[in-house]
Amino acid sequence: MITTSYLDLSTNKVINNISIDNINKLKTKKENIIWTDVSDPTSEDFLSLAKEFNFHPLSIEDCLKGHQRPKIEEYSGYYFMVVYEADFVNDDKHLELREIGIFLGANFIVTVHRQPIDAIVLVNRLWPEWSNRSLVNTGTLAYLLIDAVVDNYMIILDSISDLIDDLEDKLFTDFQPHLIEEIFRVKKNLLYLRRFISPLRDVLNVMLRREQPIFSTETYVYFQDVFDHAIRVADNIDSLRDILSSIMDVYLSLSGNRMNIIMKRLTSISTILMSVTLIAGIYGMNFDFMPELKWRYGYTYALSSMVIIGIALYFYLRKIKWL
Repeated sequence: MITTSYLDLSTNKVINNISIDNINKLKTKKENIIWTDVSDPTSEDFLSLAKEFNFHPLSIEDCLKGHQRPKIEEYSGYYFMVVYEADFVNDDKHLELREIGIFLGANFIVTVHRQPIDAIVLVNRLWPEWSNRSLVNTGTLAYLLIDAVVDNYMIILDSISDLIDDLEDKLFTDFQPHLIEEIFRVKKNLLYLRRFISPLRDVLNVMLRREQPIFSTETYVYFQDVFDHAIRVADNIDSLRDILSSIMDVYLSLSGNRMNIIMKRLTSISTILMSVTLIAGIYGMNFDFMPELKWRYGYTYALSSMVIIGIALYFYLRKIKWL
């Protein structure tokens, strides 16, 4: 599905639902800013984009195949970027990343995605508000889109931080073996985010180059802002990974201590049972000439000895804190 809107800078009005056949005519007027959003594209949609915007076949191929690494490539008259929006899905906090292809020119921006993108919904709402500002171009639209993506990373990291706090509380109040699964799941999500935020910083570095020919120098301040946000996201990811590594070390230490306690208790119980079994084994032998074998109180004596030795060992082991 292809949706096209454009902003007429002469009137500062956003016109929606433009036919794709009119894009080439609108694009020739520099006072127009065109935004084409393509959701769940087909092969015919890509052919239409290539025809109307003169996109290079390589950028169309990357967008068509998908699953690209976050990147930016410069072509004649436009940039092609790939960024990812992240969000939690389901109750198990599974992290999902949704790919967004962005074609960015001097007076047009084309966004391509196969899944619903919250950042695009937000920017579509903010665009008319920004149309009244003195400096509006496709660079500010790209800034709004990438900034929304990066800010959503911060929201996700806040959720992960709260989850890590819960893991710390559970670790010391209700230690359960399944906690290690939650720790590894959170760590996997952080590594997943790290894989996509690091290349995004390289993308923004390219946009901050002073020789970048598409936008005016006043646009750089916007990309510098979102670049700072991306740096902060990367730093927060590293901090949370360090905290999670510490939690894992504590988990392993507590698990080892609990195992030591269990082994001490099992050893203590075995010691008590071995002592009383020794008496039972001695008096259970079938030799003909054994002292006290015919004694009237032999059975009572043997049982009493077992109880006394067992109780004595129990209190001794309790004293040395093995039980």
